[in-house]
Amino acid sequence: MIACEAMKKNICICGGGGLGHTVSGYLSSKGFSVNVLSNRANLWSSELEIYDCKNRVIKGQLNIISDKPEDVIPNSDIIILCVPGYLIAETLEKIKCYLKKEAYVGSVVSSSGFFFIGQDVLPMGTKMFGFQRVPFISRVKEYGKSAILSGYRTQLFLAILNFENNGFNKMLEMMFDTPVRLLNHYLEAALTNSNPILHPSRLYSLFKNYEEGEVFASEPYFYEEWDDDSSKILLACDNEFQQLISHFNINKISTLLEHYESSDLFSLTTKIRSLKPLHGMKAPMKKVLNGYIPDFSDRYFMEDIPYGMLILKILAEHLNVQTPMIDNILLWAQKHLNEEYLYYDKLQLKVKKYIFDPYCFFENFL
Repeated sequence: MIACEAMKKNICICGGGGLGHTVSGYLSSKGFSVNVLSNRANLWSSELEIYDCKNRVIKGQLNIISDKPEDVIPNSDIIILCVPGYLIAETLEKIKCYLKKEAYVGSVVSSSGFFFIGQDVLPMGTKMFGFQRVPFISRVKEYGKSAILSGYRTQLFLAILNFENNGFNKMLEMMFDTPVRLLNHYLEAALTNSNPILHPSRLYSLFKNYEEGEVFASEPYFYEEWDDDSSKILLACDNEFQQLISHFNINKISTLLEHYESSDLFSLTTKIRSLKPLHGMKAPMKKVLNGYIPDFSDRYFMEDIPYGMLILKILAEHLNVQTPMIDNILLWAQKHLNEEYLYYDKLQLKVKKYIFDPYCFFENFL
């Protein structure tokens, strides 16, 4: 019954990155009617090929591909955002006037501000859903035509807002061919110790002593060459994260040692280095005349710091939770991103409305 109902749903994928390609191709290969909203719609083919880690070629046939929301949103029952944090507000603003009242609006990952921004931008009562972590590890192979799916999840964790489940998680389970466990509160997906601290910790370890003009001879591997310093920084951030979420009446979120089945920073280093789906990914750098320099325009900087770690800091300051390691990373990052997040360890006034108004959030939540 759920499978039959799901197949009747029209789906729109917003975004043209690795996840946008992979989710579009995967769902359309299963027979769903899939539309794509992309700023580079003219570069897309209606046929997508997904090369996965099981040596399969998954072929999907897309319905409508457009850069105009009016072409793809009005008839969509489920809209899934596959965009970085800095494009969430812009994307929701573009689609909100075309949403059906009963449509579900979701995000492929929730830790970059989706639930906070969505409640501010979307019409009151909009049905929202989001995954705690992305369903696939993926990247674009040839833009608009193919993608690499290098890793599946064994299970997915889902948060919903403004509607009762009534089998919604089972429908997504069938769509993604993966068990989907329903979380008790959207904060369990919105606040995670995944990318918002994982990527910034590694970036800080790699580039904390970088000075303009310095050139690196090569690009280090992000995960394969993960070191104990990166683990030490990451675990310090996770400790601060755990202190923060202890102030909310939500279910426990596993520590990173628990998540990675590790006992200390040394075993964590070994574990992260061993994650084969992440092998081959290099640190965000760009080629210059004599080597490489950090690419501060990369999404690891532009998403995971202002739309990941900074959200944690906004909440922590409001709750008087001390975050010395997170502060160190933000103070370092703001110099290279030409931003002003903190003055010493205190948020700048303008940052308090950078993502969402924490006062309104706490008034509604507590």
